Amino acid sequence: MSLLEQYALLLALAIGIVGSVFCLYTLARAIGPTRKESGKDVPASSGVLSRDPVWGRYHARYYGYALLFLAFDMEMAFMYPWAVVYKEVGMVALLDMGVFLAILFLGLLYGWSQGAFRRQ
Repeated sequence: MSLLEQYALLLALAIGIVGSVFCLYTLARAIGPTRKESGKDVPASSGVLSRDPVWGRYHARYYGYALLFLAFDMEMAFMYPWAVVYKEVGMVALLDMGVFLAILFLGLLYGWSQGAFRRQ
């Protein structure tokens, strides 16, 4: 497949996607017209109107939790493929995983020393 054919295919896919989105949007507008109601634009939680501002900011201490979650999420994303190829690669794969887990453990110790796990 030549370069020009690849770009033509990419353009055709892009046009197809834009056309599909436009068709679905038009179909949704035709089937279910929207009604203007005063209660639709009011933020609510479980049917009760919210007292607090909707776009409130989160406290900075939650960013530590988010970073720790991402670190351990990446650990799992790396461990699944590692488990598949472990028998083929052997000891080198075991050492690689050991280094990876040691780095994550150092991050865990750092978060612990900074008080990321204290309840507040």
